[in-house]
Amino acid sequence: MKKSLLALIFCSFSAFAQDSDSLVIRKIYNEILSKGDAYKTLTHLSKKIGPRLSGSEGAAKAVQYTKKVMEDYGFERVFLQDVMVPHWVRGQKETAFIEAGKQKINVPIAALGGSIATPAAGIKAEVIEVKNFEELEALGTEKVKGKIVLFNRPMDPTKVNTFEAYSGAVNQRGNGASQAAKYGAVGAIVRSMTTLQDDNPHTGGMRYATGVPMIPTAAISTNGANLLSKMLKENPKLQFYFKQSCESLPDAPSHNVVGEIKGTEKPDEIIVVGGHLDSWDLAEGAQDDGAGCVQSIEVLRALKALGIKPKRTIRVVMFMNEENGLRGGTKYADLAKQNNEKHIAAIESDNGGFTPRGFGMVGTDAQIAKVAVYKNLLSAYDLKEIGRGGGGADIGPLGQQGTLLIGFKPDSQRYFDFHHAKTDTLEAVNERELNLGAASMAALVYLLDKYGL
Repeated sequence: MKKSLLALIFCSFSAFAQDSDSLVIRKIYNEILSKGDAYKTLTHLSKKIGPRLSGSEGAAKAVQYTKKVMEDYGFERVFLQDVMVPHWVRGQKETAFIEAGKQKINVPIAALGGSIATPAAGIKAEVIEVKNFEELEALGTEKVKGKIVLFNRPMDPTKVNTFEAYSGAVNQRGNGASQAAKYGAVGAIVRSMTTLQDDNPHTGGMRYATGVPMIPTAAISTNGANLLSKMLKENPKLQFYFKQSCESLPDAPSHNVVGEIKGTEKPDEIIVVGGHLDSWDLAEGAQDDGAGCVQSIEVLRALKALGIKPKRTIRVVMFMNEENGLRGGTKYADLAKQNNEKHIAAIESDNGGFTPRGFGMVGTDAQIAKVAVYKNLLSAYDLKEIGRGGGGADIGPLGQQGTLLIGFKPDSQRYFDFHHAKTDTLEAVNERELNLGAASMAALVYLLDKYGL
């Protein structure tokens, strides 16, 4: 961007954003850090409702609970958006073991979301280990047919940003089964997406390619993957057994949950803040993404409690079905277009409730420059990473409508310790860090509302 445009934006902001904005932002932080309800709401969502996979009873309960929370806070308008979602169920707990001669060693696995079941008796076969699809292709049908493929590429521990490490490894989870099936494999086992070495398998979504046989696939814990790899080097003819009983049921009705405060001057301009209400079925979904949901609700609660009457309409959205379909985010964007709504910005919190670091943005140079000038105000709260980056999966479809997409960025180091695993519980969330995130988002919403884009 030309320096003159940046200077013009900065001068325009500086003329108005002086002590008054600093005082308001301080009040927002004080309100949330001393009186915030986010942890209380998350406690109910985690402990009273628990897992909330799309189509489940837990997801339905979460819809009604968060709707009531918003109504009790007195948001001006609270409503549901109907959306049909995938309904995959895990069934009985999976079993797996490594068999080498007379030795049998049980290992922890978890079926990947969307996978088919094994036959009732399970599958037992020899194992071929690969790190990537290129190695699989080089082996070809002759060496893969009739075997189970172990995809054992770890997340890169040298990446400081763990989301970058995740992106570099996750394609084996999403596409591994179909890639293996192309060469005649009877099953696929994928190393869990975490840098932590433990016995907890991390589930997640997978998808089958058109025209390729569907084979069952599961995640194996990092300790289990390390053990299997070690034993394969010692005995390439060992066999692996696994059994799972998951299935995909017909699509089920569900909802996005929406609450809003109407703008006083430009009500037709909408700023969205949200997270996804669904979670995987292995745990409570406290970090992924209960934290983002309750932080988003807290943004509106705090603004209302402080008597801040926004110029623009501020809307909080609990998106449904981010984990295995993105139906809620797609439906929200479709309805926005259908209703001729103008969303100037959308903020998503889906990276956990850890210590805030800043915001990543997807938009035009002018939009990003407009937000970048807030650094002076926000850096006082350790929000120093403000610039281009990721927006968020649920708000992504709004980008096609010219909306500035903003992803809340907490510290990433511990997120994948809990992501999609049974350890994603309330106990993994620090209340102060959670509140700091909510306050960070509320401060940015205040500035976006006051100055627009």
